[in-house]
Parts: sequence; C-alpha cells; structure tokens
Amino acid sequence: MRVSNVTVRKRLLFILFVGLFIFGIFVVRLGYVQLFLNDWLKDKAMNSWSREIKYEAERGDILDRNGVKLATNVSRPTVLIVPKQVRNPAKTAEALAKVLGADKEKVYKDLTKKSSSTYIKPEGMKITNEKAAEVKQLKLPGVFIAEDFQRHYPYGSYLSHVLGFAGIDNQGLIGLESYYDDMLKGTPGHVDFYSDAQGNRMSSLRDEYVPPKDGLNLELTIDSKVQSIIERELDNANQKYHPDSALAIAMNPNTGEILGMSSRPDFNPEDYQTVSSKVYNHNLPVWRTYEPGSTFKVITLAAALNEHLVDLKNDTFNDPGYIDVNGTDLHCWKRGGHGPETFLEVVENSCNPGFVKLGEMLGKDRLFSYIDQFGFGEKTGIDLQGEAKGILFDPDKIGPLEAATTAFGQGVAVTPIQQVAAVSAAVNGGYLYQPYIAKDWIDPDTGEVLSRNTPQMKKQVISEKTSKEVRNALESVVAKGTGRNAYQEGYRIGGKTGTAQKSAKGGGYLENNYILSFMGFAPANDPQIVVYVAIDNPKNTIQFGGQVAAPIAGKIIADSLQAMGVKKQTKGIPKEYRYGDTQMVEVPNLIGKTKDDIRQSYFNLKILPEGKGDVVTEQAPKAGAKIPEGSSIRINLGDKSDNDD
Repeated sequence: MRVSNVTVRKRLLFILFVGLFIFGIFVVRLGYVQLFLNDWLKDKAMNSWSREIKYEAERGDILDRNGVKLATNVSRPTVLIVPKQVRNPAKTAEALAKVLGADKEKVYKDLTKKSSSTYIKPEGMKITNEKAAEVKQLKLPGVFIAEDFQRHYPYGSYLSHVLGFAGIDNQGLIGLESYYDDMLKGTPGHVDFYSDAQGNRMSSLRDEYVPPKDGLNLELTIDSKVQSIIERELDNANQKYHPDSALAIAMNPNTGEILGMSSRPDFNPEDYQTVSSKVYNHNLPVWRTYEPGSTFKVITLAAALNEHLVDLKNDTFNDPGYIDVNGTDLHCWKRGGHGPETFLEVVENSCNPGFVKLGEMLGKDRLFSYIDQFGFGEKTGIDLQGEAKGILFDPDKIGPLEAATTAFGQGVAVTPIQQVAAVSAAVNGGYLYQPYIAKDWIDPDTGEVLSRNTPQMKKQVISEKTSKEVRNALESVVAKGTGRNAYQEGYRIGGKTGTAQKSAKGGGYLENNYILSFMGFAPANDPQIVVYVAIDNPKNTIQFGGQVAAPIAGKIIADSLQAMGVKKQTKGIPKEYRYGDTQMVEVPNLIGKTKDDIRQSYFNLKILPEGKGDVVTEQAPKAGAKIPEGSSIRINLGDKSDNDD
C-alpha cells in the first residue's frame, strides 16, 4: 500500500522534532556540565591523576638554658607507596621485602591497599640512607623515598625521664615530648605531581609543593652543667650502693626553675622499645609518693617559728628517748635520747620527740593548715606528666597520734617535687613558687623568642624573718648536726637529713628497708639552689640519710654553685668535727721553700714533687685552700732564679 506524501512529511517532521529534542537535551546537559560541573569534574580528574609525596616537618629542638641541644633530629628516609602506580605487586613486594628485611606477604598487603598512599610499617620507616639508596636503585613504579626524620638524643640516657621520647610517627609519647607535642611537632608538607593510570608523569601539569612548617624549639630551665653533676653523682651512688632506685632534683628557690632532675633506673630514649614501661613511665621526682621522714620536719619548724611558739636558742626540751602521745610511746632514733637540749639542738639532732612537742604547740589545726599552705596534698603544677598529689590524713580522722607522727614526717605521703617546692618557700623568704621546666619557645628560622614562661609565685607562706631563722637553723644542722656530711668548705650549706621506713603492702613497715634522703640549699644567707637527693634501699651501708644522701647532695650543691659562678664565702657556721670525721686543713704556702724546709716541716698532707731543682716554684692547690687531711699537694721544683720576678 502506497503512503501518501502528507503522511511521509508528518513522519519526517516527527523524527526531526524528536531528534531536535534529544539534541537539545544533550546541549542542555553539556551546558550544565560546562557551566556548573566544570570545577567539580576538574577536581575529580586532578585527584585521580594526583600523587602525593609527604614531607615530614622537623620536630623542634629541645635545648638547655644555655643553648645546648638535648633533643634534635637526624635525617631518616621513609619508603612511600602509591598503590595505584604499582604495576606488579607480587614482584615489587618480593624486591622490597628483601631490601627492607620485611615479610613479603605483609609488604604485598601494603602495596595493594585501596588508598592514595601508604607506608610499610615499621620496616620501611626511618631507614638508613644506604637502604634508601638500594630502594631507589630498584626503580619500582609506585615506590618513592620520602624525606623523614628520627628523634635523636645526643647524650643518651641523660635527662631521659624529663625529655621522654617520640615514636615512629614523630609523635611525642612521654615526657616533655608528649606534654608539648603540639608545639614541637610542626605541620607536614607535601609535593603533588600528576601521572596517568600507567604511572607515567604528566609533563603538561605542573607539580605543586607545600613546604612543611617545622615545630618550635623549646629552651628549658635546665642547666646542663648542673644536670651533668647530678647524673654523675647518681651514677656513682648506683655503683656504690646498688639501690632499688635513686633520684635528685635541683631547683632555683627564687623562681621555681628546675635546674636539674634525674632518677635511676634510667633509659636511652632512642631504645625505649627495649625498656620496661615501668621504667620509662615513672618519672620518680614527680610521680613517686612516700613518707618523707625527717626532711618534712622543716615544715613543722617553719610553722612553729612563724607562730612565735619557740625560741630556738633559749627554750629547752628534755629527750629521754621517747614521748608519750595518747598512751603510745613515740621513740627517738637515738636510743636513750638526747637528754636536755635547746630547740636548736632538737633541730640539729633531728630529735623526733622534740618535733612532736613542736607539733603539740602548734595544735592539729594550725599544723595541717601550714602543711596545706606549703602545697602538700595537691599537685605543684609542674609541666611534666604523671605528677601525683600525695596522701594526707583525712581531716576528720586526725587524732593526737596522727598529728604527732605527721610533725616528724611519718604517716603522710608526699612527692619529691612537693618537698623541693615547700622547702624552697621555707628558705627563700617564705614565697611558694610553682616549679616549671619549659622556659622559652623559639622560632627555628629566626631565633626569635615567641613566648616565655615566667616565675609564678603562688603565695607567701611564712614571713621573711621566719625564713631567715629557718635558714640559720638548717645551716647549723649541716655544720653541727646530722647533716655534717653535706658540709662543703666555703659554700654555707643548710639542710635536713631524712631516714624514712618504707610502708609494706597491707600495712606496717618493711624491715631494714629505708629511703635515705637529704634536702639542702646554699648559700645559706642567699639561697641560689635547693637540692633534694633520695636513695631507696641502699645495700651494705649504714641506713641513715646523713651517711648516704647528705654527702651526695653536698657534692652536687658545691659543684653546681661553682658551675653557676657563685663564689665561696669565708663567713658562715664552722663545722663541728666529731670522732671519725675527716678534718679539713689549710694548704700552706710552699713557694720559695727548699726541699730541706719541707722535710723538716709537718703538714699532714702528702707532697708530690716534680722537677729536678731545689726550690718550690709552683704548687697546686694554691696556698689558703682547704682540703681533707691526707690529701696531696703537687709541687714543682726548680732553681731559685725560676721563682724570681
């Protein structure tokens, strides 16, 4: 059947309109894509072509107060994988596993991850430059070497508990590294380049580089000279006494700045994986709590003096060796007691019954009010992790016996840093400062100080007059009392010994297991340093703080003051020598004397001659210095003319 022309035209028009309609849809869609989806599609395309290589920021250096680097960085490349560009995962995994010493199957899983980039952890992170060169030589598609850094501690275990360490991801994990991680870590950068699905670089598109922003440098209050002295003395104590643990803190009492802090056992931050977490997680000076023993008597003394309850030189006390408190005898450390004594002698002798009497004069409420005012029972606020609060008696459960034992440092638990802060307040004029260890934040590029921590004085606890009395009494303890082994000629050291029993689990005390301590400061007329030393359960020695801890603290104080440039003084309370004490003798002037002169003289010192002459031309130590009897003097012998001007 023949179709009419009219029908054909209608069909053609229909097809035309349908075609135009479909074409219009395409035009509209294309316009929509061009006008509205262009940026979105472009971003999708760029993202699919983009490959990113990260550049880690350098962590800020940690420096002592004099600019000595205590924590820094060393270059350690890292293997970066772009899975989409890996052409043969099996062969690539085998090659990488061989170079990196990793498991092949584990590497294969990393290579086939559905992510834009990934790492081979831990074998491919922070590798040596030699291994990085081996990986580069393999020329494996999708495998890159990214710049990275590893934390480096130049002095090993030095200051380890304070510094802490950073992990494999450059994140601070403990210590200052963790406490100030946000300021130290910086912001990573990256390089974006473009490649097709086969991994070929797209030269028509320019690479984009976003530089990393390095972390800020942190300058501490630590003085590396003081810290080195502390480390040396704790090492010596470890070798000599083999204690369960040991610690020392040095602080500027006038600011709260920590000058040095260390404890044993310690660890190397770069090898923390090989150390028990019980070692690196426990910064003993701020974490450990224990009964302080007699070092706590400084607080009772300061409170009684501030309340004008006692005249140390004129008021007396008779110590028969015990004192009765509510039907319980509290004994003195000296069997038979000290007999009649002034209260200054009570302090010098560390007489427990005498301090119980001072506690009774104060009364429960005033005694514990001062303990609270000196900062016990709460954190000091030092900028270190893991600080403990200590343990005091429940105020509702304090009876006469609890108040009495607290007066001489038994029955309460405190931290070493609390004691240092409190005793600093007792000797610096009465001002309680917050201890701190971070001093300045410094721009690593310009060296500009961006922010600074300054001393924070919390309150005045006692008067300056009382503080002076406390200083004088504690200087007398070192010159004449239980702290005589801390005495150092010319440095006017004051302090207090401590011998504290360790409490046992379930109650009571351990037998023959003590924490021996000494809290000292100098110079007594103008304190510049407070040092606390505690030796936990030393072996094969007399269990008294005056025998073990006092000489260690005295050595730290004297050497630190010398390192700090504090001059010796000729004034001060002279040492009272007792049987067994090593006498100090003044070095005579031997310059110009002949060998016959020296043979005919008695110096109570060893003479070590050098040279072939007959007349002394040089000597060391110099005349006037005081040294222990039996020490050696080196002399140089020459002709008489050698000594003439």
